[in-house]
Amino acid sequence: MAEGFGQYVEKTSTTKRMRVLLKKITESQIKDPEDLMLIIMENLKEDSIYPEVGKFYTFVYNPKTPNIEYDQHPLIACVELNSWGFRGLNFHWRKHRNYTWPEVAGKLYKIQYNELDEMLSIPYAKFRLNK
Repeated sequence: MAEGFGQYVEKTSTTKRMRVLLKKITESQIKDPEDLMLIIMENLKEDSIYPEVGKFYTFVYNPKTPNIEYDQHPLIACVELNSWGFRGLNFHWRKHRNYTWPEVAGKLYKIQYNELDEMLSIPYAKFRLNK
């Protein structure tokens, strides 16, 4: 967990679901990004199949492109929809990435604008190299 995480939770939680989520994460003392993502998914519940431009999401992503570095647990702002997938600003990397429909595992979890700070405080990004 990031240093000071528990203090951050108490001071700035903006929604009930974020307070509940951050309390569970803090109390569990889990540090593994995979386990953190599981807690996030359990608490946020699947929300939508397709993103909307201008909205924020997190999800599990498993790309098909070999030898590409990727974030398996992106937190994005959707900026474009296409027939092949969507484009989003990945907040963990601070750059735009393309996400193809078949490689999104399950549904997307919608994040409200006022929940972004809390989500960014959770160290659940999982950077990998697709082999």
